[in-house]
Amino acid sequence: MITFNEEFQLLLRACYPLIYIPTSEEERAENAITSVAQKLGNRNIYLWDFVEGYQNNPNHQGLGKRNPLQALELLDKLPTNAGGIFILRDFQRFLDDISVSRKLRNLARRLKSEPKNIIVISSEVNIPKELTEVFTIIDFPLPSTTELKIEIQRLVGSTGQNLSETFLNELVRSAQGLSLERVKRVLTRAIASHGKIESEDVELILEEKRQSIRQTQILDFYPATEQISDIGGLDNLKDWLLRRGGAFSDQARAYGLPHPRGLLLVGIQGTGKSLTAKAIAHHWHLPLLRLDVGRLFGGLVGESESRTRQMINLAEALSPCILWIDEIDKAFSGIEGKGDSGTTSRVFGTFITWLGEKKSPVFVVATANNIQTLPPEMLRKGRFDEIFFVGLPSQEEREAIFNVHLSRLRPHNLKNYDIKRLAYETPDFSGAEIEQTLIEAMHIGFSQNRDFTTDDILESASQIVPLARTAQEQIQFLKNWADAGKARLASRSNSLNRFIQGQNN
Repeated sequence: MITFNEEFQLLLRACYPLIYIPTSEEERAENAITSVAQKLGNRNIYLWDFVEGYQNNPNHQGLGKRNPLQALELLDKLPTNAGGIFILRDFQRFLDDISVSRKLRNLARRLKSEPKNIIVISSEVNIPKELTEVFTIIDFPLPSTTELKIEIQRLVGSTGQNLSETFLNELVRSAQGLSLERVKRVLTRAIASHGKIESEDVELILEEKRQSIRQTQILDFYPATEQISDIGGLDNLKDWLLRRGGAFSDQARAYGLPHPRGLLLVGIQGTGKSLTAKAIAHHWHLPLLRLDVGRLFGGLVGESESRTRQMINLAEALSPCILWIDEIDKAFSGIEGKGDSGTTSRVFGTFITWLGEKKSPVFVVATANNIQTLPPEMLRKGRFDEIFFVGLPSQEEREAIFNVHLSRLRPHNLKNYDIKRLAYETPDFSGAEIEQTLIEAMHIGFSQNRDFTTDDILESASQIVPLARTAQEQIQFLKNWADAGKARLASRSNSLNRFIQGQNN
């Protein structure tokens, strides 16, 4: 995989005049640019910001102070053959100005034949439509494990403390996905607190990570406390997951196994798809990131594509991890007919390409309720390891679901409930509807100052109209689609029914 330094150096040598680097790590990005410039050997660095103007060159000290157009005019004053990299901090704020925009387009023509490049560093992408053709966006990834290790060792070295290799690796793993500035801040706080870095400080780093992810407003760091045993039924799916429990280990790599890619879980609402995503993360001891695809879309030109790349970079920086995408069908339904100038198609294209080509240990768990609205490219082999159909629970599985919930709600009085009867009397109920039935029964018992009973549960069930009856056509379509061999059945009982039907045919 090509690194930032390699890609940036290639753009400089190819005379790309205007380069846009979206990152909040301004200092680290500038250091990387300086490193590349030193390798090329013929590029001076010019640093500008609105408050101070140009700062690091005595011949132009303060030039362009509070004057972005004057900052660009410096390029006219330099000899044609003089090499230079002009780093403009926060310059995206001035791109809507007609004089600045026109000047940049004029420079873009001229600089194609000169060893000069204009670099805009900003925490977000904000490029007016008239400048989209002249700017090239290059992603600046979060620090690698090597960079994190070097920085942590530097900070620890200032205390005279010696960390074991195991503890050092644990710190590095916990810091993955954070900027160097955040890592320095949290570890400096720990050192200031007790003079050294202790094992308890890992939780400080993880909390900083949760805060950092929340601030992106794209991904959520989701707590995963659910266990595989909390899932009632879905035996085929659980067996598949348990078999891959060690697939992210070094032993699996030495064996020659590739990283698992992900799962697409298809079925009606309330059948345990989201619960499965949480249980996978808990069972595999991996962080769970939840993506709301709607957050990827922004109103500015290029913003949606930039957010998609930011999401991918963040997920890969935090790997190994679980990326949970709930109801992906709603985000990408009817992408060809959406009147958004192709933004949805471009976001989908970036995402689907990553799904097919990713090498990082990011296990994607996507859920969908309506398979009809998903683009066919999403279902092609290679995007996911497997597509599972999660149907309505059988009577045996409803027993398991009632048992899971009642064991949690009334562990000491479980024998008081007729679970077999409850499962028999709730045909076509989903797991979520069973849970709602129990909650309603608890309200009945609580309102009468007593514990709830089997009869209360049955009374509650009689008042609920399950989704299986209100959405019969959609459910029948999903069943037919799964029975046609388009997906693997998550439940063992459904697999047996498919086999019996095949024998009868």
